[in-house]
Amino acid sequence: MTVTGPYARAHAALLALIVLQIVMLAALYTQTPPYPPRAIVLFALGPFLGASIAIAAAAMVLGATATRQGAIASLLTATLALVSFGPQKWSDPAIGEIWPAVLVAQVAVAVLLAEIFLRKRRG
Repeated sequence: MTVTGPYARAHAALLALIVLQIVMLAALYTQTPPYPPRAIVLFALGPFLGASIAIAAAAMVLGATATRQGAIASLLTATLALVSFGPQKWSDPAIGEIWPAVLVAQVAVAVLLAEIFLRKRRG
């Protein structure tokens, strides 16, 4: 899928988050180090990652930032991505191994948020 035009950056950010979350899910199920824990305090990570991927894909189908529904789904995607890749990860003991994914995810979230709020500003 090739997307050009004003929404290409938002689609690229969503796709980056989808790829990172699929890799995390694969690492979880294959237990490839450094794999995430199976569960955290609030939920099991596998279903959470599946839901995050699904919402990101839905955001792309809905137009990322081109529509109100797409912008809402994109905002939810960014929020969910920060659970796995947020600033708290910089103090994680495994940061030496996971920093590329953390950095890419945070850049993708920043791009997505900028696109959402710039679109809103432009009207």
